[in-house]
Amino acid sequence: MESEHTLMEIAQEISQCKKCGLAGTRKNAVPGEGPSNAEIMLIGEGPGFYENEQGRPFVGQAGKFLNELLKNGGLNREDVFITNVVKCRPPGNRDPQDVELAACAGYLERQIEAINPLIILTLGRFSMARYFQTAKISAIHGRASWMDGRLIVAMYHPAAGLHQPNLKADIMSDFALLPGFIEKARSERDRQQAESEPASEDRQEDATQLSFF
Repeated sequence: MESEHTLMEIAQEISQCKKCGLAGTRKNAVPGEGPSNAEIMLIGEGPGFYENEQGRPFVGQAGKFLNELLKNGGLNREDVFITNVVKCRPPGNRDPQDVELAACAGYLERQIEAINPLIILTLGRFSMARYFQTAKISAIHGRASWMDGRLIVAMYHPAAGLHQPNLKADIMSDFALLPGFIEKARSERDRQQAESEPASEDRQEDATQLSFF
């Protein structure tokens, strides 16, 4: 499968990447994992200690909670593709810096293009900022928006539920909405595929629609 081959090529590039200073402190790069034809793609922030050790995303305590959240939404980890906005661990689990985000941006864009997911879940504010630069995650978490032909849903990072127990109920409730989001996204995809008439010159659909539901 072409998309699978492309993802393998990207992963190989990431494993040898030296575009920013994180290359000098990482043990393993963490390209991401999951099926190349996944309908749902999860984009977190950056690898932590255990991810750096194993070269896999979300394998620590936040990863265990993520697995629980996915099951709460009727999914298994094997159903989704999981990656991060930066592919190497920032020292001490600090926030990613702009230069690091920029260094990895091309890899993430190519992964999205190869997988062409129906839904993207952004986990945390750095991932959310890729689509909603001025929004506050407390205001839009659990809400979906059509953007560039797919559904984007901003979610709290699973680690937030571990560090701030008061957020855990909200996070679980947001993930429980996944079946409904999947149904809506599939219906919209089918509707678009069924349309045979090209858009007229005086009525072109805006590629980015920011109306939430």
